[in-house]
Amino acid sequence: MPPTDWSIDGLLEDTQKLLKLYVKDVVKVYGNELEGIILYGSSVRGEFLPGLSNLNLLLILSSYDLLVLKRYDRLHTRWSKEHVVVPVFLTTADLKSASTVFPLEYQEILDCHRLLWGQDPFVGLKIDARYLAAEVVQGLRGNLFRLRQRLVEGRSTEEAITILLPLSVTALLPVLRGLQRLLDRPVVAHGEPLLNDIESHLGVDLSGLRDALALKRGHISPGQKEIPRLMDRYLESLSRLVTTAEVRLT
Repeated sequence: MPPTDWSIDGLLEDTQKLLKLYVKDVVKVYGNELEGIILYGSSVRGEFLPGLSNLNLLLILSSYDLLVLKRYDRLHTRWSKEHVVVPVFLTTADLKSASTVFPLEYQEILDCHRLLWGQDPFVGLKIDARYLAAEVVQGLRGNLFRLRQRLVEGRSTEEAITILLPLSVTALLPVLRGLQRLLDRPVVAHGEPLLNDIESHLGVDLSGLRDALALKRGHISPGQKEIPRLMDRYLESLSRLVTTAEVRLT
């Protein structure tokens, strides 16, 4: 097994030390049942925001049942405070079969991940993209549907909008990289260049999405009166994107 002496470009040293402690804890809990620990998402793409971004991990196990999953309870209690979300639990067999059903998610991990411990099941893995277009369309329209629902649930308050916009645009970025693949565009890892490429290629104004990304990163601090306008612009941009993408993909 590889030692935990790796280094990840662009990730703060304190965060890397935290990850190495996490790896040791997971290895201690799962022992021989653990086959690999994989880091993916913003921390590998170079877009990690300390105190804001989550650390996304995938645990490869030899097998699992309720008792095996329950053993993660104490790890979650400890590590959720450090923005380590509950990992994805898979076996190697799961990975090979699920990659056909979820090509968007597994292509994202395949393209941008880092092995922290054990063996890397993504080496040599080929993603079946037959259902990618359907998943991208579902991801775009589903994001819009969920945003409207949660906006109403949050009574459309400024506080709710400030929470929902970063969540929505974060979930949208992987879908847009899937859209780039379908359009035979070079896949762009970082958020703003990704939005610029989609905007230019499809001829759709995505300024509302760009504003939401700036809000997420703390680059703008809209006042109380501007927040609802920001949501209106976001919904307009997202609606136009959904309509245009559906026409191009169907």
